[in-house]
Amino acid sequence: MRFLVNESGVPARSAGVYGIAVAAELVGVGEQTLRLYERKGLLAPSRTAGGTRRYSEEDLSTVRRVIELVEVGVNLVGIRHVLELEAANQALRARLDELTD
Repeated sequence: MRFLVNESGVPARSAGVYGIAVAAELVGVGEQTLRLYERKGLLAPSRTAGGTRRYSEEDLSTVRRVIELVEVGVNLVGIRHVLELEAANQALRARLDELTD
């Protein structure tokens, strides 16, 4: 299996390196919860050729953000919208930084 690595040879944040059991343990939720979040469009882990889910550091960060939002009472549909808006905001900020440099 090949992973994306940065210039130091460390797996990139977007490289899927964790299986579902390890990912669930790292973020403190059940495997079924991760599957639910995927079904609801909140995250999209990479897949091996055999179809096994592989979670990246970015995926784990997303799950942690989802957990934060659930804890303050946002439902899963609302969370999807929040995540989309946060991603759009981040892209706009990056574009603005490009234009101002």
